[in-house]
Amino acid sequence: MTDLPALLAETPYRSYTYAYPHKTAYRPLAAPVPLGDLWAAEDRGALFLYIHVPFCEMRCGFCNLFTLANPHEDLATTYLATLTRQAQRVQAAIGPAQFARLAIGGGTPTYLTVPELHRLFDLVADCYGVDLAATPISVETSPGTATPDRLAALRERGVDRISIGVQSFVAAEAQAAGRAQQTAVVTAALAHIRAAGFPILNVDLIYGLPGQTVASWCDSLRAALRFAPEELYLYPLYTRPLTGLGRHARGGADIRLACYRAGRDLLLAAGYTQVSMRMFRAAGAPADAGPVYCCQEDGMVGLGCGARSYTRGLHYSNEYAVGAAGVRAILAAYLARPDAAFAVAGYGYRLGADDQRRRYVIQSLLQVEGLALAAYRRRFGSDVWEDLPALQQLAPCGLAVASDDRLQLTAAGLERSDTIGPWLYSPAAVALMEAYEPR
Repeated sequence: MTDLPALLAETPYRSYTYAYPHKTAYRPLAAPVPLGDLWAAEDRGALFLYIHVPFCEMRCGFCNLFTLANPHEDLATTYLATLTRQAQRVQAAIGPAQFARLAIGGGTPTYLTVPELHRLFDLVADCYGVDLAATPISVETSPGTATPDRLAALRERGVDRISIGVQSFVAAEAQAAGRAQQTAVVTAALAHIRAAGFPILNVDLIYGLPGQTVASWCDSLRAALRFAPEELYLYPLYTRPLTGLGRHARGGADIRLACYRAGRDLLLAAGYTQVSMRMFRAAGAPADAGPVYCCQEDGMVGLGCGARSYTRGLHYSNEYAVGAAGVRAILAAYLARPDAAFAVAGYGYRLGADDQRRRYVIQSLLQVEGLALAAYRRRFGSDVWEDLPALQQLAPCGLAVASDDRLQLTAAGLERSDTIGPWLYSPAAVALMEAYEPR
């Protein structure tokens, strides 16, 4: 592990830590693991159910997600049929389970038609027994697919949170990032979402886009605030291999830190509460009244070609690709997979005791509320300062404050989340990620 002071002399933007380890650390397992064996000892009382729809109407220049733009017309039908086969085999393999959260992501789930969306929700309710009216449900959308008929279908099926990727309200900035969208389409989509009555609207925005300035970034934030979103996610731009921007990288001053600070200050002044480096929540946002789910401790069942599943000791998925050829090959293999193959895990990452501890710390520490030391001791039966002594470097660097019961990042620490997260990765995970060959 590199000394933290040395890293602080470099860019704050090393890597976005949204899950640990990253999918680029996954590899073929030595032998497939039956899902029944894998989940037998897991607590299945409050799981997260994630469904992945790998289709979009366009491939944005910054996007490194597993998705396919403009698939041929019958591919969605074939995909939903395969997803149904997978869901049934996975449910039979893992046995009875209760789900505290449901999220449908992608890609763009609202690329599907209204009948296809209903088919997806029928599958969740019928196969997994999810009470759609009582379970918090989040669905991702895009400006071009957030049509009134689709939104009405989502609301009818119990969706209470809609997340829309806007990225910028300045058409020229969106265009420069490989996202052909008109501001009028964006504002119309937001109006449709508000008219549909979703309790929670989340808007995603990106800072550091080509041609963007701090002033234009703040203009986009103010445009978003006109729709009073309950949540806002502010993402720094990353230029990744095989993406449109990665193939045509441009130079220029890095304004991301200045944008972050300006955006944070603007939202705090508007009454928002900061939850993490990226997430801000409005003062009037609905309280979370759904079943209790703890991302640090509870597992996730992922369905669909690009979905991941988490147990304590193994994270597993299909293979990962960004380039169109790689995505098509993996998707074709998924569609051709025999039913029995859905009942085993064959590709993933095994988390030993050290990785489990690191994951817990990363997912706790990068939130404003920080790492609860007593909760860590209950979970692992040990002291975090002994397990990860490097954490003691945070406070002298001004990045965290420690009390008897909690370790919390300071404002300076939060803005360095994309340094602190990767700094806490295990050497084994780092070695695999660095050896990964993009496809």
